[in-house]
Amino acid sequence: MSELESYLTLIPPVAVYLIVGLVVGIESLGVPLPGEIVLVGSALLASRHELDVSPVWTAVAATTGAVVGDSIGYGLGHHYGIGLFGWAGRKLPRHFGPAHVAAAERLFARWGVLAVFFGRFVALLRIFAGPLAGALRMPYRKFFPANLAGAICWGTGTTFAVYYVGIAAERWLQEFSWIALALVLVGGLAVGFVMRRRAARLVRDDAA
Repeated sequence: MSELESYLTLIPPVAVYLIVGLVVGIESLGVPLPGEIVLVGSALLASRHELDVSPVWTAVAATTGAVVGDSIGYGLGHHYGIGLFGWAGRKLPRHFGPAHVAAAERLFARWGVLAVFFGRFVALLRIFAGPLAGALRMPYRKFFPANLAGAICWGTGTTFAVYYVGIAAERWLQEFSWIALALVLVGGLAVGFVMRRRAARLVRDDAA
């Protein structure tokens, strides 16, 4: 066991689950935090069995955080209306600028509840789905099933995909730990780059 892993064993698994749930929940509420990065990192920890982090509880924490955060965001949007995004745009123009809000509104108008489901998988919509659904007066009876289904698919799918990749990397690259680390880092950067380009293209296409 490496020195880093020795330090990681001191972190209680419950603390990992709480961090995942809180970060994902706050991001889903509408605050731009790296929820997906935290989930991926926790799933990688779970793939190292000596750290005693469960992938099942990691997925449960992510799903719960997503559902609760989106529901609170829905309530805020329903209460304050579309003016909430004007206030958010002044505070965080990079994330809630007029172009981003307009693009998200068009996606909701075009796809309805499907925008809630797929919004969990798209960086642009992840922080918009709950508050915008509430602001646009989408009925909660329609919002909640789509929100729950998207959270389960995203939380469980991401956790176990990364978990099994981590196990495979440990098994097949055990003698090349630095290479494994480099591959994980490059893969994470590539995913982040693709997501940012997709979000930017989405905004440009809808603004055209």
